[in-house]
Parts: sequence; C-alpha cells; structure tokens
Amino acid sequence: MALYSLFRSVRTEVVKGCVPQHVQSLFTSCPSLAADKALLLKLRKSTGYTFINCKKALEKFNNDVTQAESWLHEQAKKEGWSKASKLEGRKTKEGLIGLLMGDNAAVMIEMNCETDFVARNEKFQQLVKDIALSVLAHNSSRKQTGYIKSVLSSEDISKLHVPEGPSLADQIALTIGRLGENIGMRRAVSLAVPSDWHIGSYVHGAVPGQVGIEMGRYGSLVVFQGGPKDGTDALGRKLGQHIVGEAPVSLGNMDDIPCGESETRLLPQTFLLDPKYTVGQYLTLHNARVLDFIRFQCGESTSQEE
Repeated sequence: MALYSLFRSVRTEVVKGCVPQHVQSLFTSCPSLAADKALLLKLRKSTGYTFINCKKALEKFNNDVTQAESWLHEQAKKEGWSKASKLEGRKTKEGLIGLLMGDNAAVMIEMNCETDFVARNEKFQQLVKDIALSVLAHNSSRKQTGYIKSVLSSEDISKLHVPEGPSLADQIALTIGRLGENIGMRRAVSLAVPSDWHIGSYVHGAVPGQVGIEMGRYGSLVVFQGGPKDGTDALGRKLGQHIVGEAPVSLGNMDDIPCGESETRLLPQTFLLDPKYTVGQYLTLHNARVLDFIRFQCGESTSQEE
C-alpha cells in the first residue's frame, strides 16, 4: 500500500512538471538537472561559447555556473591547442597592428591570421588588445630609466600572461579553437621615454569602435624632443603619418642632401604633409628633433626573414 502511494505521488508531480528531490534520488539512472534557461543565457553571454556547449556544461554541473564556465574554458583550451597543432604552418598574411599608449610609454604589436574575415572578428581584436596590454604591463614593471626600446619575438611574448589570467600562449590557442584559423603573434616593440621626451603615433586603416587602443593595417611610433608647447601631440601624429606613408628605413642626418623620390632616410625626405619642406626642415621650423622611429606593416617581410 505504501509503495502504491509513493508511485501515485510521483505520477502527480510529473504531471505538474516537477519531481521532488527526494524522489529523484530513488532513481540512480536519472540524468542531472536540465539547464536553467536564465543561467544558460547568462553563461552564453559571458563566455561566447555555443548554446549547445553551455547547455552541456550546466547539465554536467547541475546549473553551477562557476564550475560550468571553468569546464568550458578548459575544454576550449584543449580544443584550441589541438587545432593550433593541426593548423600550424598555414600562411598568416592578414591580421592587425595594435598600438597602445601609456604614460611616457607605448607598445606596438603585429598579430596575424589567415583571412581578413577573422581580422574583423571581435574575438581576434580582443586578443590583440589583451596582448598589447600584457606587453605594456610587463615592461612597465621594470624599474629602468632613460630611453628604453624593447623588441620582442613571438617566443618572448608567448611566455607573458594576461593580467590576472592565462598565459598568452594559452589565450592564443583558445582563440584559435574558437575561430578555427591559424593565428600567430609575430612581433612587438615597447618604448619608454624620459618625461621631457615625446612619443608620436599613427595607425592607418583604423578599426572603428576601439577604446584605449588603435588597430589597423599600418602603424608607426616616433620618439622626438622639443616641438610646440601645446602642439606635441599634433606634431607626433603628423610625423607618424609621414613614416607610414613614405616608409623610411633609417633616420639620416639633418644636413643630408635629398635623393628625390627614392630617398629612404627620414630627415631628407620631402615632408608628406607639407611638401615645401623636408622632414628635417619641418622639424627645425618647430624646434624639434626626431631620435627614433618604428614602422609596422601587417604581413610585410622583415630583415630577419629575408
């Protein structure tokens, strides 16, 4: 009689769509709780993983969002490393230059992928930002003075960590797993200057909607002294535009004689934004002096690769 009453109670609760916890425990083959819809939406929004995978994770951990998210990241990392090894060797000529400015400091990186489609993806752009922030944080932690220029290879960068997060190598693998393309961190440069020096910058073909960082196909940094008191930012941007547009390969000297359109030294080049002057003459006009510059073009061959 007691057994009959128990099964009658179960049937009533099933009709209502709710099975009591103490009854569920009687059936050892009963699956874990179904994914809660609100939690599913929350997990999908916070992680960006597919609904199917988020549902699977919530069911696996009985709607514990923290455990579900941790498991999703771990699975994605494993999948990313697996995909990364399979895709290694595929050409990556597309991508973005990321340029980040700090206090008397700057970082410029090149991140490559296979297609322009992925370069426009928000996840790829977030990866560029994460790496630039990591490089800036790493170099800001050094207690050095004077002019510091650090050139980092892909191997150097992969050893760094996202602030309070995984290694950049893991972060790249995670993004490969999500986007399904070969992605590579190619190079980075970081600059730190004394307080009375200036860093100018320019990015061409800038990606719209970015906050705190600029991204595009071309980028430049220029280190200079002097300039108009209230116009150093404008002067730095103009110099950066010239460097991107005219692609000088060396600095040259103020008294160098220009060699026409084939000129590759910066100072004797005709100034792109005011052609009646050379760059050297324009700097003299504004009581300024360029000390160094760097130019990145996405996908270009470098001297180390040639």
